[in-house]
Amino acid sequence: MFTYTPKGVCSKQMMFDVTEDDTIKSLRVIGGCPGNLEGLSRLIEGMAVDEVIAKLSGITCGKKSTSCPDQLTKALVEYKQGESTEIPDSVKAGMKLVESFLS
Repeated sequence: MFTYTPKGVCSKQMMFDVTEDDTIKSLRVIGGCPGNLEGLSRLIEGMAVDEVIAKLSGITCGKKSTSCPDQLTKALVEYKQGESTEIPDSVKAGMKLVESFLS
């Protein structure tokens, strides 16, 4: 799983998995509009990374010059360039604990 800190949007962190054939396996976003981001996550699951970048790049949100979908494309570009960082297992465990309290 790779993580990205978006800039200029309401979401605080994006985490995603990509398969060996460059297909989005999963997306998890912390912060932002929960319904919209859950919908986005479901829509891009199974899509090729390059297709997601092509379809979502440049989308804005209100008067902002970017959006969560646009920030996702920036995260995917970084992933492709090998600049993303993998989330340590200890952080993953802490995130699961927080999610269980929020559910």
